[in-house]
Amino acid sequence: MNGADPARTRRARRIGRAVRRVRADQRLILTLVLAAVLALAMRTLVFQPFTIPSDSMRPALEPGDYIAVSKWPYGWSRASLPMSPPVGSGRVFGRTPQRGDIVVFAAAHAAGSAYVKRVIGLPGDMVTLTGGMVFINGEPTPRGLLGEETHLAPDGALGRFSRWQEILGDGRAWDVLQGAPGAYDDYGPVLVPQGHVFVLGDNRSRSRDSRAAPPEGPGMVRIDSIIGRADRVLVSVRPDFSLWRPWTWARIRPSRTLAPLDAQPR
Repeated sequence: MNGADPARTRRARRIGRAVRRVRADQRLILTLVLAAVLALAMRTLVFQPFTIPSDSMRPALEPGDYIAVSKWPYGWSRASLPMSPPVGSGRVFGRTPQRGDIVVFAAAHAAGSAYVKRVIGLPGDMVTLTGGMVFINGEPTPRGLLGEETHLAPDGALGRFSRWQEILGDGRAWDVLQGAPGAYDDYGPVLVPQGHVFVLGDNRSRSRDSRAAPPEGPGMVRIDSIIGRADRVLVSVRPDFSLWRPWTWARIRPSRTLAPLDAQPR
């Protein structure tokens, strides 16, 4: 009997170690699952990061900006969920965006794509553009010329632009760029349908927005398709920045990091 005791002891110890390993693995799996659920909940309900690939929202947004998009300002819809599953229509705690908000939305004409534009017209508004100037319900949106500037597009094309400041009736304002005369400088009048908003890019000469009907552009944007409101630039990097090339890490635009995106009162 005494000779068998050490064998049973070793066997019990092995079993104990195996049980502890299983329990440790279970705790690790549970921790990973909870972390994934928390991350998914944050992404769905609170905010989601996006990157800006084009210059259609310049000067508010530059190519290389990484922005934080808040999910709660307009409530939640299936566009708030990853991959926009067909789980119903409408918005929970839905609210209409304000004029001047920068919104990210699921583009109906480009499945799987997200667009970022500025809300100009609300449901029931009559929107007109004349010579690039915006009229809402027959009233011009005041604007003032700030100057001239030159920009490179992401494709390397050089363009000259006039920089204007548009001002809403409540005093909020933002800057827009207007390049050479184009087909969309004169547009409308169009009535914004219920459940939709009319959006424009701040870089008016290089934006496909509500002036462009599908398949060339998104046309009027359904409020249900809005993912959220762009509130802040998290970080901004130059086009030649790469996370995998440490010598490019200094190519961050510090002046744009954490910059707010709300239309500022003037």
